[in-house]
Amino acid sequence: MRILVIEDNRDILANILDYLQLKGFAVDCAQDGLSGLHLASTGHYDLIVLDIMLPGIDGYQVCKRLREDGHNEVPILMLTARDALDDRLQGLNVGADDYLIKPFALSELVARIEAILRRSQGSRKRQLKVADLLYDLDTLHVSRAGQPLKLNPIGLKLLAVLMQKSPAVIRREALEEALWGDDSPDSDSLRSHIHQLRQVLDKPFPSPLLHTLHGVGYRLAEHTNGV
Repeated sequence: MRILVIEDNRDILANILDYLQLKGFAVDCAQDGLSGLHLASTGHYDLIVLDIMLPGIDGYQVCKRLREDGHNEVPILMLTARDALDDRLQGLNVGADDYLIKPFALSELVARIEAILRRSQGSRKRQLKVADLLYDLDTLHVSRAGQPLKLNPIGLKLLAVLMQKSPAVIRREALEEALWGDDSPDSDSLRSHIHQLRQVLDKPFPSPLLHTLHGVGYRLAEHTNGV
């Protein structure tokens, strides 16, 4: 399970990161609202732990933008030092799934996270998201910037692997094994399917998502950091 923690207090953030990693979660973090919003919008997370009092934009705005602008359904657990009912209701009204009042025990944080994940796994659509690219694994519907994309079965399988591992680089051998197992066809087959996927995925749009690292493999990401 991959979790994004958006918290500006360095000590609290360090404690949360250490404890969640100890419990087996993969964790990314941000220390301000805008950075957290960017990570949440471009990455694939199973849950977001979101503090309310953040520099830049506060947690309410981050949650509201994810829900209304990005149509992001990832579960959100809000952290708040405010115990007033109106503050808690505001978080729920903008789309948070639960809240936890500071100070809290780290064991309670994990218990809340696990409870939210159990609930969400039964009701949430299985959907992959990278930048403006969406892939509903239940309906096999793929769209980018709201525009439906048509892919053949191999293209769909290839896209799922790339999106699930985004923004990591996936080696050619790993992609070939994921697509064909031990019965890989000739060496040009993967290149051909990558070309077809790129034609559908990137050609009609201003910014590419599918990137080739020559001699290594492929990566699906909004930014390549110059690689």
